[in-house]
Amino acid sequence: MDDEGREPLRAVEIMTLLNVQRVAVVGTGVIGASWAAYFLAHGLDVNATDPSPGAEDRLRAAVAQHWPTLERFGLAPGASVDRLRFHDSLEDAVSVADFVQENGPERMDFKIDLFRRMDAAAPPETILASSSSGLAISGVQSGCAHPQRVVLGHPFNPPHLIPLVEVIGGEKTSAEAIERTMAFYASIGKRPIHVKREVKGHIANRLQAALWREAFHLVDEGVASVADIDTAIAHGPGLRWAVMGPFMNLHLSGGAGGIEHVLAHLGGPIEDWWKDLGAPSMTAALKQKVTEGVAHELGTRRTADLETARDTLLLNLIRAKADTGKLD
Repeated sequence: MDDEGREPLRAVEIMTLLNVQRVAVVGTGVIGASWAAYFLAHGLDVNATDPSPGAEDRLRAAVAQHWPTLERFGLAPGASVDRLRFHDSLEDAVSVADFVQENGPERMDFKIDLFRRMDAAAPPETILASSSSGLAISGVQSGCAHPQRVVLGHPFNPPHLIPLVEVIGGEKTSAEAIERTMAFYASIGKRPIHVKREVKGHIANRLQAALWREAFHLVDEGVASVADIDTAIAHGPGLRWAVMGPFMNLHLSGGAGGIEHVLAHLGGPIEDWWKDLGAPSMTAALKQKVTEGVAHELGTRRTADLETARDTLLLNLIRAKADTGKLD
């Protein structure tokens, strides 16, 4: 049973409740445009809105840019860029939406007012999800008359490629809203995880931040160059992490003894490494050192070319993982 003593909704009940055909994408910057393309590729109607001048043109250009990649993934029946509608009015965009994915600026005061407006305009059964990467959803929902349907649905960038979505409820979010949100994301091919408690940065960004912290420390201390650190991850543990997570990788490294063997023999040394990890400050000198290091590593290559190569490799990797079907 959930915290309120109700039986959890069965999968069939959840999918019956979902009936999501039209998604409102609020805020159409990099993340919002990627979400919009993904929803369209899964056969949904998309109502988009963004008050920035030229937002519609930029959105349609971004969707067109993502579409060939999504075609390679495989489009759902009925998927079409023609199912995209842009609205100047926020209220018009959400008033007939079955699900809302918000992607506005990372400011709590802005989010509170935005969600208050969406809550007033959207149908009462519509889930209001935020893509926020760091704000607590309890604060975001604080101005809403119906806070129980407000959730965090944090994607990993770029959302049209990366399956992960972190789903988090606030103090007033209902268990039903969490279940419906998880079911919706799963139904369109995402890999949602339920973050059980609100913490800064959620899960994936905290894990990234831990790695970044030591990477910046090693650069600051002159242990390694920016390029060497990127090579160490991309051609070392990063390859394994792309296949399975840190705990399963540790388990496999223990051979027949598995994770129990690893912890018995390496638990102490790992703890010693933890104690020796750095705590760098983001000084002007360190920022300059890292910026110059990235420029040197980049060389004459264009960022756009790197993005294209990254997306191609990601697509092939995701397909390969899906084809094996044994690593989840």
